[in-house]
Amino acid sequence: MRMLAFALGVLFCGTALAQSPYAGMQTRPIKALSEQQIADLKAGRGMGLALPAELNGYPGPSHLLELADKLDLSAAQRDRIKQLFDSMKAEAVPIGVKLIEQETLLDQQFASRSITPDLLQAATAEIGVTQAALRNTHLKYHLETVEILSGEQMRQYAVLRGYTGNAPMQHRHPY
Repeated sequence: MRMLAFALGVLFCGTALAQSPYAGMQTRPIKALSEQQIADLKAGRGMGLALPAELNGYPGPSHLLELADKLDLSAAQRDRIKQLFDSMKAEAVPIGVKLIEQETLLDQQFASRSITPDLLQAATAEIGVTQAALRNTHLKYHLETVEILSGEQMRQYAVLRGYTGNAPMQHRHPY
């Protein structure tokens, strides 16, 4: 009976360990970033960084371009939004690449056991600055889009994105 209890205990512990949400991540080249996150950073995609803007009625250039026909954007609106998108991407890609490099270095320092408290402090501070710059980059372009759209286009955008019933979407910049 004692042996059965021990065997069940070992089995239970093995199963519990296999249930770790991090299982399999130890083989990632950069432990803190998935392949999808790396691809998104290299492509300048938003990765949800602009949710405060998006979900409070400040559409993003990328989604506006995707919905241009349904929103009946004029040629001038499309051109301006495309310019914003291109500028956003031109800013976001180098910052994303920098973040990948910083996370790679941090990962390597842990892997090589060369990390120290001072190196850790410096690395995480630099990563934080880069993450903030990336988020700012995505958010600031959402600010500019509301000046391009009509109130009706803003309302239609909210409907198309499934945001109806949320915060009003017809506002303009306060400045």
